[in-house]
Amino acid sequence: MGNYYSPFSLRVSEELIEEIKSIAKKNKRSTNKEIELALENHVREYENLNGKVSI
Repeated sequence: MGNYYSPFSLRVSEELIEEIKSIAKKNKRSTNKEIELALENHVREYENLNGKVSI
């Protein structure tokens, strides 16, 4: 079936989203992929400290 990504609305300040857009551009990624990577890194860091997150 392939990957399905659930749509998710995220409210952030204009300043923060502009900073993320700038980082994404430097990394040759879309803003969405930059946010996804940041979230994945956060989850990995959390799991390193607290153990696997159960779903």
